[in-house]
Amino acid sequence: MTSDTSAPLFIGWDVGGWNCDKNPSSRDALVVLDSQRNVLGRPWRGNLRRPINQSADTDAFISRLLNLCELDASRFDSAPVVLAIDTPLGFSQGFIDLVVNGQAADAIEGSSENPYLFRRTERFLFERGLNPLSPLKDMIGSQATKGMHVLARFAPMIESCGVWTDQIRLRAIEAYPSACKRSNTMSELHEQYGIGKSPDAQWPEGFHHADQVDALTCALIAWLSHFQPGKLVQPTSEIPVREGWIFAPVDD
Repeated sequence: MTSDTSAPLFIGWDVGGWNCDKNPSSRDALVVLDSQRNVLGRPWRGNLRRPINQSADTDAFISRLLNLCELDASRFDSAPVVLAIDTPLGFSQGFIDLVVNGQAADAIEGSSENPYLFRRTERFLFERGLNPLSPLKDMIGSQATKGMHVLARFAPMIESCGVWTDQIRLRAIEAYPSACKRSNTMSELHEQYGIGKSPDAQWPEGFHHADQVDALTCALIAWLSHFQPGKLVQPTSEIPVREGWIFAPVDD
């Protein structure tokens, strides 16, 4: 199969902790898709800590991601990339105000409404029956800081709420595969890979772990954000820009 080496690439990254090398249940996973949603190379699973540390700039980082997936990165050196990352890519404005400015929020009651523990995007999901995790209370701080570290190094500019960029080649967004399980849109996209309603019930050829299937879902969110953004819930004007936004299907 021949791919247009200047067309966009869509990379899904399911994030593991900083030191997930020997974690049997959760590690970093990558999947690369082309514009026709074909899987390029091979899904990868391991720890991205060392490739992140070894990358001097954005191009080097992208090249390492592609090489890990057994792709010749030099063939895609002009391809723009959309990277969808499965981890919180910001902390809540309430938490930042508390830590940086010593500014307390108003009275706090229910956990899902706690402005320190959850961003507005997560509270939005709670209001719709989902249960997103908190980077502060749910032991995903390692993954969250890993994702934010990558943004700070390789996509430090905010293009719009929930979209980070290097202003040249890379755009990064936040995805959340658990928010896609009830989506007909995502189910239809998954059918291309032989995945049924429950993604972990059947793995496509070349996939060996649920982390890789989650990375595929992230890559599909990246693809939707580029070609069919109307099928993803978009942030509204009152969302704090630095908090970011979880891009999930409208029909979930």
